Formats: sequence, structure tokens, C-alpha cells
Amino acid sequence: MTFISTILHEIWQVTVSMAPYLLFGFLMAGILSELISKSFVRQHLGGRTWMQSLKAALVGVPMPICSCGVIPLAASLREQGASRGATASFLASTPQTGVDSLMVTYALLGLPFAIFRAVVAFISGIICGTAVEAITPKKESAAPHPSTQQVEERPTGLIQKLCRMLVYGFISLPKNISKPMVFGIILSGIISALIPENYFSDKMDNFWVAMLLMMVIGTPLYVCSSASVPIALAFINAGIPPGAALVFLIMGPATNAAALTTLWKLIGKKQLVVFLAALAMTAMGTGLIMNQFPMHTSTSTYACHAAEHTGLPQLVATIFLLLVLTYGVIQNYRKN
Repeated sequence: MTFISTILHEIWQVTVSMAPYLLFGFLMAGILSELISKSFVRQHLGGRTWMQSLKAALVGVPMPICSCGVIPLAASLREQGASRGATASFLASTPQTGVDSLMVTYALLGLPFAIFRAVVAFISGIICGTAVEAITPKKESAAPHPSTQQVEERPTGLIQKLCRMLVYGFISLPKNISKPMVFGIILSGIISALIPENYFSDKMDNFWVAMLLMMVIGTPLYVCSSASVPIALAFINAGIPPGAALVFLIMGPATNAAALTTLWKLIGKKQLVVFLAALAMTAMGTGLIMNQFPMHTSTSTYACHAAEHTGLPQLVATIFLLLVLTYGVIQNYRKN
């Protein structure tokens, strides 16, 4: 029973950590559904060239959206006509950085590390998006041109727009991704319970081993871009090279069980494998490059600490998220 209760505790902690970011992502998706037309998305992100991946990465790098908050936004872009490559590029670049996480990186790891991290996020988005698009069948083009579809006239009043934003963001979109999201949350909690804290700290003396272990640790676990920085600093202070820490900062925010199960649905099984391979090779390559340069990091006390208890706002957000996901799962079963 102790092990079961530990798993349940970890699942709860993962859900609490994700809730505010994921709800914010749902809200942003609802807003974007009104502000960005499908024709605009098709024009800029719906093509089959590397330029769509570049545009998606360029948009994604500065956005302060976390690794789970980016999922509903990416799903929204995909539904509105974005290509698989552009969707993959957005999902690779956006959760790695953001204005908030770059400021934390600058405070804890220094300006060179922060700049390098932003550049890597941008490059990895382009590489992942281009790789995914390269294996996508050419017959899979963007959504049909608006001229071939019946244009729906919708009320333009402020109240009607707000209602459509909320309905799309918290009902329509969660219905499509709730099942893989719930599965990913449970899987992420189980993995967190199975891997003891600081288990790998004494196994980081070899650079290649360090990079591989950082990749293994970061890929399935939920860790947002800002929260990953003090963890990376702790690894660096423990003696691992900054390049290996960079691998964790790439793989941790850009991949987790919840994101990967949802990404499978958004871009396909084969594309997901290519996405992971491209991201892993980019992480290893940039880690090797960073390790060739001295990176002086701060050894001061962390600027931020995760709260051990759940405050009222987090509790409310978590309960609301559970209601949204539960309703989405119920709607899925009714549909089937």
C-alpha cells in the first residue's frame, strides 16, 4: 500500500504542477481560435517547406508557455490547418524557452548559457519540423482552401466571442486530447515514483554517460522550462558538464509522457519517432558544442524554490483541470 500511495501522491503532484500552465494553454487556444483565422494559419504554417518550421519556431521561442500548456495550443494550430512539420517545430521550440525561463536561466546559469539555450530551442524546432515534414506523405497537404468550404457566419458581438473562446478552449479542444493527456499524467506520476530522488547524482562523472542519463531522465518526466533551470544548476554543482545539463534542459521541457502521447495523435506514430530522434540528436550535438566552451554558472542559492504545499489557487486550478479532463473523457466515450 505504501508504494501505491506513493504513486498516487506523485500523480497528484504532477497534476498540481501542470494545472495552471495547462489551463492557461487552453485559454490561449480559445483566444487564438478567435484571433487567428484558419486561412492565416494555412498561409503561414500550412505549407510543406522548411519555412513553415522556421516560422513556427520563431513564434514559439519567446512564448511563455510550458511543456503542457503548449499541447492545447499545438492541437489548436493543427486543427486550424498547420502542417505536421510546423506543429512539431512549435512543440519542440516553445516549451524549451520563454521570456520567464530565459530570465531564470540568466540569473542562475549566466547570460551565455541563456543565449545559447534560446538559440538551441530555435534550431531544434527547425530541425524537428523539417525532419517530420520530410517523412510525411506528400498527399497529406494542408486543410482545404476556404473557397472550397462553406463559410460559417458567426455573431461578432463581444459576449458571443467570449463564449466561443471559452467553449473551444475548455470543452471542444480538451475533448480531443483528454484521453492521451490523462494517460500521460498517470504514466508520468508512476515514473516519478519509481525513480528515487538524486539517484543519478553519483553517476555523472563521464560526459557521454551524463548526457545519456540526462536524456533518459528528461524525456518522460514533466518538468517545465523555468523549473528545470534550478535542477540543471544542481546537476552542474554536483559536477556534471554544462553540456549535459543542456541536454536535460532540452529534453525535459520539450518531452514528457503527457506531451508524447498527445503528439502521437497530432502528427502520427512514425512522425513521433522521427521527432524524438531529431530532438535527441540536436540535444547531444549542442551539448557537445557547449562542452567545448567554458560556462561559468552561479553557485548562489537558488532564486526560486518549488512550494512543498498546495496553495488555494493551485488547488482550485487542479480541481478545475480534473473537471475539464473528466468531461472530455466522458464526451469521448459518448462519441464512440
